[in-house]
Amino acid sequence: MPDSSPRPHREPLARLPQALAQVNALVLGKSHTVRLGFACLLAGGHLLLEDIPGVGKTTLAHALAATCGLGFQRVQFTSDLTPTDIIGVGIYEHEQRQFKFHPGPLFTELLLADEINRGTPKVQSALLEAMAEGQVSVEGETRALPSVFTVIATQNPLDLAGTFPLPDSQLDRFLMRLSLGYPDATAERALLTGSERRALLRETTAVLDAPDLLALRERARAVSTSPAVLDYLQALLAASRDHADIRVGLSPRAGLALLAAARAWALLGGRTYVMPEDVQAVFIAVAAHRLQPRRNTERAALASVLLAEVSVRA
Repeated sequence: MPDSSPRPHREPLARLPQALAQVNALVLGKSHTVRLGFACLLAGGHLLLEDIPGVGKTTLAHALAATCGLGFQRVQFTSDLTPTDIIGVGIYEHEQRQFKFHPGPLFTELLLADEINRGTPKVQSALLEAMAEGQVSVEGETRALPSVFTVIATQNPLDLAGTFPLPDSQLDRFLMRLSLGYPDATAERALLTGSERRALLRETTAVLDAPDLLALRERARAVSTSPAVLDYLQALLAASRDHADIRVGLSPRAGLALLAAARAWALLGGRTYVMPEDVQAVFIAVAAHRLQPRRNTERAALASVLLAEVSVRA
């Protein structure tokens, strides 16, 4: 659980480097991925971590939650999980002679949906309204989720047994999809000789809190974007729709996601304006999982091709 002890008052933006450093100390050798994870949080988006088991996906989710001081719940997705296990259920109470809603783990600030593609499509769809609207409809009543509600989901590669591929409508709810990959030799040696990650997570203190995160999201939305950068962003969207190897390109909603992520990346860089490099830094993480290839081509490879083919105009 995050440490709620008082911190010296500093503007949230000034605490971002400390927050980044703390997560990097827990997830070794993945500074670019960690920075993208923070950009996703600052942009107000949900994060999908796709990789083989054992490379640190769950550790990254725990580290982000603890460092940002967010309420945290974890749901292990399995084939027998039901929507009510996530959302909650109304239970009849004899003393009051009425049903009382008992909220599920979804009613938290950061939900870790662990191995989300081991859940059935029915269970996966239970997250759609929550991720898109920040609310859920239960028994005819709409219930709001916390203002900083965020889903971090982990996903195993689809060639592993017992997995159900996420539909494109579900994938689109994730602002970014990231992969950690294997650590390099130096980071792996530090993992082998250092303290256990779970022990380090228990000692992690909150550098930020929920109000800080909301304030940072406001700052990110205020980052300015020049017409030239918008031209570049639109050129990437148009290229994805016209490319011979892409069946379905990026939607306007994907464009908004790309703009939000680029603004957050610029804020992490200490700037109040977006540069083309910011768009490029987040493009693959934001765009790849939204592309539908015509052939059996890696989506990330298609996103890389788009970046290479679309030039930045002065």
